[in-house]
Amino acid sequence: MEDANLSGFYDQTRAAKKILVVDLGFFGDTLQLLPALWEIKQHYPQAELHVLSSPLGAEVVRLAPWVERAWSMMLDPAQRSWREQLMILHALREERFDVAFNFGGNDRTIIMTALSGASWRVAHAAGRDHFWNRWLIANWVPRQNPELPVAEQRRQVLACCGFNLQAPQYKIEIDATMLDWGAQVVPEGAIHLSINSANPLKEWPLEHHIVLLRNLWHQFPDLQCVASAGTKPREKQRLQAFAEAVNDARLKPLPENLTLAQLATVLTRCRLHLGPDSGVMHLAVALGIPSVSFFRAQKGYQAWLPSGSEHSNIIVSCPCIDHAGTACDTAQRAVCLAKIEPQQVAEIVSKRLGRQTNPSPAAIPL
Repeated sequence: MEDANLSGFYDQTRAAKKILVVDLGFFGDTLQLLPALWEIKQHYPQAELHVLSSPLGAEVVRLAPWVERAWSMMLDPAQRSWREQLMILHALREERFDVAFNFGGNDRTIIMTALSGASWRVAHAAGRDHFWNRWLIANWVPRQNPELPVAEQRRQVLACCGFNLQAPQYKIEIDATMLDWGAQVVPEGAIHLSINSANPLKEWPLEHHIVLLRNLWHQFPDLQCVASAGTKPREKQRLQAFAEAVNDARLKPLPENLTLAQLATVLTRCRLHLGPDSGVMHLAVALGIPSVSFFRAQKGYQAWLPSGSEHSNIIVSCPCIDHAGTACDTAQRAVCLAKIEPQQVAEIVSKRLGRQTNPSPAAIPL
């Protein structure tokens, strides 16, 4: 199904006036789309760039104001309706897009890309290979190396289309009003703790976070810390329990229901982010904030690791990944992550904070 040579695609479409990217991702997925969106904008400077995404993905895209419009489509079957989807499709077709890009290649996005009505359509062969794929989209880029970082896989799709790639850029912008708000909420130079993940089996235990802070405050008595949580009741309850157990003014729980723009502003005022494999981690990395992150060695995890000497990834093997009914699954607590000792993490964080001059390794396998 894959086209061996699409190198002339860009030359054939360089006069495009309106471009659509179809990517129904969520938080972290959409953040990894931003470097590819930036490349598209640089190669088609005269064109309007639109993105069709999930509601959360659209909020991520709005952090990049050089994207002219973020379209939002509800994915939850309990909340979406055929009428809503048909209205969005009709509105997209009214835009009369010249080009549509699809980086994911899954069934829903293939269909949406085809129905967008764009004159030129290209997709990444990263999903299932159906006989009808080529009926819907004529041009297909071969599946990229899955071990490459996710953002780079998407950029390489563009390289296959004839793009002359520049250095990767996220280009997230925060306006002055938001920066003023952040100055009132977050102490300059704090560390940010993200104690939750949408998947509880990616979380480091709360009791380990508490011991970590006590260790850090022993070395850095003036260290200010902030902690955030998502919108789900479980995550809010964990943050409240964490703050009550720590009971120290040097830890500030952040306000509930932060927008992504507010969360991005918080991170820009922090000197370090610590937390699990999550969208918040990817946002910190995109903003250039040094990080310490926890990863289970599950299938394909390498593509999501932050890269660069400013990031430390603590990686543990986990025999129960993808096996329902295991002890971890039943308890909703990852035994493998609980084996990461607070003292070990405190040593890594201390190096990041400058107590020691030796750089931390980029990955610490356990």
